[in-house]
Amino acid sequence: MNIFLITAFIFAALEALALQKQWFKLEIIAKPGVMISLFLWLWQSVGLDGSLLWFGAGILLSLVGDVLLMISLDKFFLGGLVAFLLAHIAYIVGFNIPIPAMDFFGIVFAVMIGLGGARIIRRILDRLPATGNGRMRLPIILYSTVISVMLLSAMMKLTDISWNANAAALVAVGAFFFYLSDIILAWNKFVAPIQHGRIYNIAAYHLGQIALIAGVISQFS
Repeated sequence: MNIFLITAFIFAALEALALQKQWFKLEIIAKPGVMISLFLWLWQSVGLDGSLLWFGAGILLSLVGDVLLMISLDKFFLGGLVAFLLAHIAYIVGFNIPIPAMDFFGIVFAVMIGLGGARIIRRILDRLPATGNGRMRLPIILYSTVISVMLLSAMMKLTDISWNANAAALVAVGAFFFYLSDIILAWNKFVAPIQHGRIYNIAAYHLGQIALIAGVISQFS
């Protein structure tokens, strides 16, 4: 197992511990450490040429979002949202070089993701005025659309014959956990508090990012 993958898991575990114990000094090291480890793993294993450059950019933009939300989830929420929005766009570009053909299963995936995500996002949007976050309606709609496209782009690898099965499964699972982590974060912030919600959010996020990058490295190595 690669040393950078091991350190990513170690930092992810330390981040969960830091959140549970509210050890901010540990979080300052652990949270950025996960994405830095993943970037170094990607760079060392397969480089940053072609579509891999976009996955590297996605990691670094995620790192920016991590730092902003770590400093203040409320004060820098919009800034973090923009950073992660750009990260998802980078992943979308990476997954779609070259542009894949849309087949029947792709349409099925698109419908499933669209319908499932729309119901959850509608609940979140309905709660915004009551929590004084009405101005976040448009950013959340835009963000939810982009992350849904990212999830679809990763899911499409399951039917892409140019991707090996293990790599496709990893990026699909990773993108789903990334998607789930954002749902948990938004629900916890705008709809209703979830017990240990922040820990579940970060755990799903880190597992998602690790699996996604593992799949990319498996495909291109």
